[in-house]
Amino acid sequence: MNTNGFSEMFDLNSNNNILRSEPVLDEAEKMLIRQVGSTAHYAKGQIIFATGDISDRVYLIESGWVKIYRLSADGRRVTVGSIRSPGEMMGLAETLVGAERTCFAGAINDVAMVVMTKNKFEELMTRQPMLAIKVAKLLGARMREAEANIHEMVCWQAPGRLALMLIKMGERMGVQSKGGIKINLQLTHEEIANMVGTSRQTVTSLLNTFKQEQSIVYEGRAIRIVNPVKLAKWVI
Repeated sequence: MNTNGFSEMFDLNSNNNILRSEPVLDEAEKMLIRQVGSTAHYAKGQIIFATGDISDRVYLIESGWVKIYRLSADGRRVTVGSIRSPGEMMGLAETLVGAERTCFAGAINDVAMVVMTKNKFEELMTRQPMLAIKVAKLLGARMREAEANIHEMVCWQAPGRLALMLIKMGERMGVQSKGGIKINLQLTHEEIANMVGTSRQTVTSLLNTFKQEQSIVYEGRAIRIVNPVKLAKWVI
């Protein structure tokens, strides 16, 4: 999805490091994975893996979106990783170290993915060292993102965390048009709250504030960012 113009509207990749990109598999690398894996389909809301599962496979998302989350003591689903999107791999770290899953992965909408066993994936990386380097860079980038997320959660107020989440979603999954950047991934306010570490009521109030200042507009349950510069001022 091409949203390069979104970044160009203002300096999202400046010293403030608002957006943090990670290495992306090219089509040839995806094809190598498809050749050794098998296709699986998951319906909206279906659990792909759960805490305590044996980590014996990795995944390449072909279509759909997946959230990585843990359950809090009161049963809330707390998102602990970025939403995984088409073209991304997931389930890597725990599989490579042979540890049990510590998180859940759930399909946000209908998902298709390529599934590889640990042995086949390790064999593939042995035969394709450039792919192994790409995976190492990917894991390093995700570690940096996790560290940044912890810093944001501790040091930033809820308005900045929510604005940044919308900016990231617009960059990664937004559809650009003359009217702005539409985020087609329809999440409830409760789901958004679990992603930014605040309450549903706070998210509803902040989204209304962003709407009143004309940073965003609602289109059904979808959100369109109409003024990313104004929205970014909550972050910078």
